[in-house]
Amino acid sequence: MNTEYTIDMLIQKILTDDKQYDLSKIITAYEFAAKAHEGQKRSSGQPYIIHPLAVAYILLELGMDTDTICAAMLHDVVEDTPVTLEEVKKRFGQDVAMLVDGVTKLNQVPMFNKEEQQAENVRKMMLAMSQDIRVIIIKLADRLHNMRTLEFRPGVKQRNTAHETMNIYAPIAHRLGMRGIKEELEDLSFHYLDPFAYSEIEHILEIKKSEREAFITRIKETISERFKDQDFTAPPQIEGRVKSIYSIYKKMFVHHKSIEEIYDKYAVRIIVSTVGECYNVLGLVHDMFRPIPNRFKDYISTPKANMYQSLHTTVLGKEGIPFEIQIRTWEMHATAEYGIAAHWKYKQGISRNDSKMEQRLAWIRQVIEAQQTSDDVEEIVRIIKTDLAPEDIVVMTPKGDSVSLPIDSTVIDYAYKIHTQIGHKTVAAKVDGKMVPLDYKLQTGQICEIITSSEPDKGPNRAWLSIAKTNEAKSKIRSWFKKECREENIQTGKAELEREFKHFRIRVPEEELEEFLADDLKRHNCNTLDDFYASIGYGGTMLSKILPRLKDKYVKLYQKEEEPENNAVIKPVRKQSSIILDKIDDCTVKFAQCCNPLPGDEIVGFITRGHGISVHTTGCTNYLAALRRNNEEELARWMDVQWTDKEQTSMQTSIEVIALDRVGLVYDITAILTEARIPILHSSSRNLKNGNALFEATITIAGTEQLKNLFDKLRRVKDVVSVERAKV
Repeated sequence: MNTEYTIDMLIQKILTDDKQYDLSKIITAYEFAAKAHEGQKRSSGQPYIIHPLAVAYILLELGMDTDTICAAMLHDVVEDTPVTLEEVKKRFGQDVAMLVDGVTKLNQVPMFNKEEQQAENVRKMMLAMSQDIRVIIIKLADRLHNMRTLEFRPGVKQRNTAHETMNIYAPIAHRLGMRGIKEELEDLSFHYLDPFAYSEIEHILEIKKSEREAFITRIKETISERFKDQDFTAPPQIEGRVKSIYSIYKKMFVHHKSIEEIYDKYAVRIIVSTVGECYNVLGLVHDMFRPIPNRFKDYISTPKANMYQSLHTTVLGKEGIPFEIQIRTWEMHATAEYGIAAHWKYKQGISRNDSKMEQRLAWIRQVIEAQQTSDDVEEIVRIIKTDLAPEDIVVMTPKGDSVSLPIDSTVIDYAYKIHTQIGHKTVAAKVDGKMVPLDYKLQTGQICEIITSSEPDKGPNRAWLSIAKTNEAKSKIRSWFKKECREENIQTGKAELEREFKHFRIRVPEEELEEFLADDLKRHNCNTLDDFYASIGYGGTMLSKILPRLKDKYVKLYQKEEEPENNAVIKPVRKQSSIILDKIDDCTVKFAQCCNPLPGDEIVGFITRGHGISVHTTGCTNYLAALRRNNEEELARWMDVQWTDKEQTSMQTSIEVIALDRVGLVYDITAILTEARIPILHSSSRNLKNGNALFEATITIAGTEQLKNLFDKLRRVKDVVSVERAKV
């Protein structure tokens, strides 16, 4: 995996390629990058220039053009060296500079947290790719090489990078139709997110490798023999393949199937010259093998959202083993393998009047528009995770047109997909001729008819924001409320803010409120308090996300005046009295590792000899043992203590999860911890003698309330038996 790429390898690849490249410009870009990165090392210890060379090589394999190769070579110089974008523009031209700028991260943008920084970088990348799609193709190649060399990064970085890749870059690669890159990104991410499940599936596939190869060879020979007396424009190409490890895992996990029940883990692909020949071949293979009912998909007449076209049918061989057959033309095959990059590999870039390309790139604009209506930078990451998910459904209009939507989409999503005004005026819907509610989840193959209102002023309902699945629909609903109901939005938003302030006990004088909210006004592009209220009212600003931060700010600015901190030295107090733990430097307060107390636990303090106060839970075995011993001198050293009313800093605790052993268990547990933004300091898993599995982790947590919420989520994970705090 960790190949050490050289400029000679790159030159050799260029010289043996059919495409025309400006070799001198590429070599100049290499020399410029090598000088800029001189002395820098990667985590592997290799010279840094290996990485830009690797990215350039991946893009050469995709057939990208000279400027893209040069930009790949230079993609980190502006971010990681003193070189400026102006220098790049001067030496290599406007196009290369624009591409380099598009993949350069925003390092100097003031953000509240890492998630917002990530979201802003993704947003910048999406804006750049809406101007030139080559930006994201470079970024995907960059991420692919980083994932191939992720073994040299620390464990926490590995998990974070793998999650980001799985949630952002793999869905984008899927939507661009770049199957090879998407599958490799998923497999590499899966390897770090759940190494146990990955190695188990890999082991199963390896065991049956020779058996599988022999099976596929027999099928190919049988099909070839049948094709001998058929009249084809050119001899069909027949090839076999095995599903990627992550796609097999998804079938096993999502559909709760054993590996034997996965029909399409073996696949044979037949490539012919024309669409007519595709359907002729389908008839031939159905005559040769018994087709499995309801396992035929025609993606030629109804392409996927990423323009993928092929016929898929699952059949049974003589051995009784099911396998999938994919039938497509050479042009369809190029699109399926290389996606949008096929335009460079097989054509001369992209023409301005390419309607298919316009259709393919329309989703980028939809993603950007949906994020802009929410006033929330992190919305763009959620859009990519939901709207670009690989699983799509195809719903038919009464006229027979097909509409692609993400899985679980509702009637509201369908209405807005057809047209914004149809969405706004929706009052009811029929699916397959029967009336259904607006929150009805559509299925592939259904015919949906939207019934609209004739009233000119009819608009959406606020409740639709929680019904809609797609961000495109949510964006259009928010836009309507933003435009049509400003006064109502201001009143709704103000009432909601006051209600939340009351709940969080935030009491800011009215004349100081605008100054108190200044950061959030700026962050949500609001010029006045009324703009901010309106944004809350139409759903553009989510109060649940900003209230914890506002509470922190309130405590720092106002509670010091209202509730002066006690800076006195803590003096040991005998029983019946208590002290309040606070940030007091004069007395050392330690939290005992034997029970790891958290804010919210009932606690007691123990006066140590020369080491301040050790805080334990009231259920701690050491405290209970002292009570049983009933030694007066020892008991005198135990004292009542309380948590401060102020928010505590995060603290460490350990958890134990016992569950029935299965593939994907560790992945499911760590996914919940990551989604809750709970840092994992250490984790391990092992099998117990009774057949169960034990997952242990040391985590950083804010208090018992957060821990309780986490435990509730973990207990809902499939096959989990118990979730407890670890006992020492």
